[in-house]
Amino acid sequence: MKHLYALLLALLLPLASHAAKEGYRISFTVEGSPDTMMLMCYYHINGLWAYDTAWNNGKGEYRFEKKRTPSPGLYYFSNQKGKRLDFVIYAGQTRFSLRTKEEDWKGHVSVKGSSENELFFQFQHMNETLYREMDEAQLEMDSATFRDTFFPRQIKRIDSARMAFIETYPQAMVSRMMLATKDPAIPRLHPDGTRMSDRERFDWMMAHYFDNVPLDDDFIVRTPENVFYRRVMDYVDVHMRGMPPEMICPLLDSVIDRSEPAPEVFKWLVHTLAEKFLQSKVMVYDEVYVHLVKRYYETGKAFWMSPTGIDKEVERATKWERLLVGRVAPELILFDTLHRAASLHHMPGKYTLLLFWSPTCGHCRDIIPAVYKVYEQYADSLQLSAFSILTEPDEVTVGKWKKFLNDHHMHHRRWVGLLGGEANVDWREVYDVQSTPQIYLIDNKDNTILAKKLGAELLERLCQDLMKTQE
Repeated sequence: MKHLYALLLALLLPLASHAAKEGYRISFTVEGSPDTMMLMCYYHINGLWAYDTAWNNGKGEYRFEKKRTPSPGLYYFSNQKGKRLDFVIYAGQTRFSLRTKEEDWKGHVSVKGSSENELFFQFQHMNETLYREMDEAQLEMDSATFRDTFFPRQIKRIDSARMAFIETYPQAMVSRMMLATKDPAIPRLHPDGTRMSDRERFDWMMAHYFDNVPLDDDFIVRTPENVFYRRVMDYVDVHMRGMPPEMICPLLDSVIDRSEPAPEVFKWLVHTLAEKFLQSKVMVYDEVYVHLVKRYYETGKAFWMSPTGIDKEVERATKWERLLVGRVAPELILFDTLHRAASLHHMPGKYTLLLFWSPTCGHCRDIIPAVYKVYEQYADSLQLSAFSILTEPDEVTVGKWKKFLNDHHMHHRRWVGLLGGEANVDWREVYDVQSTPQIYLIDNKDNTILAKKLGAELLERLCQDLMKTQE
């Protein structure tokens, strides 16, 4: 038994020693500080978050110490009046001290025990010196000389100084953070010397957009908005604008897959991008959402979610997959107020407008009359029918529905009003009707979904395009 105890002790001692080194102990001393309390906060994606608090020990020193290990990134100290001093936690350096003076926190700061912060403040000082020179020159020079001569020369000097610093200290967090804000230089020529077309240059830019961003390092999510968050948002909202899903999906995969070694980056990218395309009003972008769920949630890579949460996400994506543009619209058979059956797959004409709505829905009351006006304008010329489903077929709502139809003169012979009660399937489940209105355009030739997420304006543009194909 003694031997067993000795063995366990021998095994546990290294663990205890390691645990003792975990956590953080950071001292911030402000000579002449009047502040009773100091906050330790951090940047995260596009926000600021409090992390810890410390109290003045009577000598201007604030000691932040916890057993938990802080994640790497850009942090800052702040008093209750909003005065702040940025610093970094990186490369396992979690035990250090910063010292400064009340009159100028940044100007008098000194560091002990953290080479990362020594480099960070060295970079900050260099930047401020160069920008101070610019401010002084603007006061001394006439505006034309400053604008045309000094300003462009100084900007180049600042950029050169930054790049020299980054090249000298490439592994420092401040270098990696600053490099992440720079766009890769897009080549104009192929390796063989031939000129690249504008499309080739764009494709190169999309493939190399994140070359300077350390996606495999978790510190990047704890940086100011312009470093990482804005770059990702611009990539999707600006540069991917108008791209088809078959181009978007592999580009997103390449970015996300590079981040797998960094759990926090990977989690944020997968969750944020899936949610972004889930909420997108662009009808074909449902396909991107489905792709992301199938690739990262269904495969078990979404480590931050519970099994139940993953199941719900996968279930929704599976429904949406059946409702993608180009897929066959699931068959619906419902009845009108006279109990006459109507089949979605056997509607007359060339096209069918499928609508789920109710007069009790505020959005429906605004959107459906406008949609009906467009429908009425093109119903005959496009041979367009309407399969209009009342989503709340109770007696009271049916009365409101009939009055709504009369008040808005919605009586076109091709507009078929149906009660969402008795049906061949649970249409709420099959069509994932979580909110109303939901409006689809169906091609009657093969019952495929031509368009979805329609409003009056988009429907009118689609009808105009369809009219051109008939000319």
